[in-house]
Amino acid sequence: MGRVACGMAVRVAGKKENPALVLLHGFPSSSDSFRDVIGPLAEQCFVVAPDLPGFGNSEPIERPSFSRFADVIEGVLEQLGVRTFYLYLHDFGAAVGLHLATRAPERILGLIVQNANAHESGLGPQWAATRAFWAEPTQETATAATAHLTFEGTRDQYVGGVPEDIAARIDPLRWEEDWRVLSLPGRLEMQRALVLDYASHVARFGEIAAYLERLQPEALMLWGRHDAFFELEETLSWMRALPRMQAHVFDGPHFLLETHAAECAALMLEFVRRPARGPRSPSTPR
Repeated sequence: MGRVACGMAVRVAGKKENPALVLLHGFPSSSDSFRDVIGPLAEQCFVVAPDLPGFGNSEPIERPSFSRFADVIEGVLEQLGVRTFYLYLHDFGAAVGLHLATRAPERILGLIVQNANAHESGLGPQWAATRAFWAEPTQETATAATAHLTFEGTRDQYVGGVPEDIAARIDPLRWEEDWRVLSLPGRLEMQRALVLDYASHVARFGEIAAYLERLQPEALMLWGRHDAFFELEETLSWMRALPRMQAHVFDGPHFLLETHAAECAALMLEFVRRPARGPRSPSTPR
């Protein structure tokens, strides 16, 4: 784990002359989510796996938002000399990464979508309390929408709604470490702010859909079907948006790399080895 000048903790591996692959983790984890795939991926990619601000070993930033997180990641990539890259989207990482993609589509070599929501179809009835918070951010609605910010809620990010035999394959140290970080001063307040700011990601669904429709980026889907947070219908929305997307749905959890790291690493390597059409821009024909 290294640090760049902006104070971000970043795992970097592989040769800079290889295609860059930026791995963006979700809540409540860190770049540790990628510990079992970084080695294999680094054989053919220049891997950049940051801890988002306030997660893992990265310090929080003032006025946290997904847009500002994207600003920070842009700074990291600039310091590392990364111009074009493949982009791995997971959970909160999708809200960050899709800012990068829509701001500068010419930089994106391809998308890897792993339990990453970008359509209304992914937001089922379990989002009712969160939607109420977005509509009317009061103390009462905030309490209901952030009830998951506990040790038990952190654990459930990994094993909630997951069949017992699959859940048994996930090391409890993962959520124990996440909760340790969440318990640091100011971190729960930051997470409450991000829950509210996720409404800005949902508000961008139309812009994201236009980006996908217009540019049709190369894409690979890796999805754990036992996801308590995003509906399985979200996979169909992605495939309708990107008809040429490779799609793989696993008998796995929201944190798919905890149970299927080897399979996912192999598919990612196959994806980046494919002859690429190159970065797309608004002037690039399909």
